[in-house]
Amino acid sequence: MAIEPLVDTYGRVHRDLRISVTDRCNFRCQYCMPAEGMEWMPREELLTFEEIEQVARVLVERYGIDSIRLTGGEPTIRAKLPVLISKLAALDVDLSITTNGATLASQAQLLKDAGLKRINISIDSFDRQRFIDLTRRDDLHRVLEGIDAAVAAGFEPVKLNAVMMQGINSDELLDFARFGREKGVQVRFIEFMPLDAEGKWSNDTVVSQAEIIETINAEFPLEPIERTSAPATRYRYVDGKGEIGVVASVSDSFCGTCDRVRLTADGQFRNCLFAVDEFDLRTLVRSGASDDAIAAKLDEAVKAKWAGHQIGQVTFIRPKRSMSQIGG
Repeated sequence: MAIEPLVDTYGRVHRDLRISVTDRCNFRCQYCMPAEGMEWMPREELLTFEEIEQVARVLVERYGIDSIRLTGGEPTIRAKLPVLISKLAALDVDLSITTNGATLASQAQLLKDAGLKRINISIDSFDRQRFIDLTRRDDLHRVLEGIDAAVAAGFEPVKLNAVMMQGINSDELLDFARFGREKGVQVRFIEFMPLDAEGKWSNDTVVSQAEIIETINAEFPLEPIERTSAPATRYRYVDGKGEIGVVASVSDSFCGTCDRVRLTADGQFRNCLFAVDEFDLRTLVRSGASDDAIAAKLDEAVKAKWAGHQIGQVTFIRPKRSMSQIGG
């Protein structure tokens, strides 16, 4: 069967699939989930590895999806994750994961051997007390060990995701830049988005792309790298010591080139991170639906994608789910 690109009504071709494998996490990050009252999905509501594989296979074989990233919650706490990785690696895609890194010291090589190609590690502070305040866990040392383990396992590149917030960790911009240069890892600075579980986001908390680049460029001169469909605007250090990226979802929206779609842990298909509607694939898959029926639902969902999320405008509608429930 010939591959037909997955195209929305605005002509955007979608080739990047983000799969959340669990809504659970071993941290309780302030901007991901509330300190109390979080209700986890019952195990039977989560897609099985076989169900995830079926949806992913349809997207790869029918629509040419060539990049898959596993997210959560925290994906590494899903039991037997290397089994899922081996199944998806067989689809011959660029397979990566986003993790908080807390268990990577023991898992990095296992994930690499299973077929994982790239890894993104989320870390928002190098200060121990600040890290505890943000994650409600005293595990900074474990995350740093996980970064070293990922590098040692041969992942290339290893990327760090740092959500920058005014008055919270914005004073660590240069610390992240230095760390990346010294460790040989790529830092991706992410603007704080209105997906925090407690709904306290405001535009005043955002550290903009302009501020990030201005601060780092003053210490370590940067030059831009040509933009792709990837979410990050990239810059290389003039002295050749690596690069950084900025995901400017708020101050410089990249909706016009976005090529990502998402599958939640409970089998809901989302055509945008900020979508307010979801398309139920779990019911289809569990009813024994054919690949044609699944493909029809996928096509319907992508055709319904809007032009952009409109963050900061009066027309913006906040999704009902927080980041930990959607997946990054």
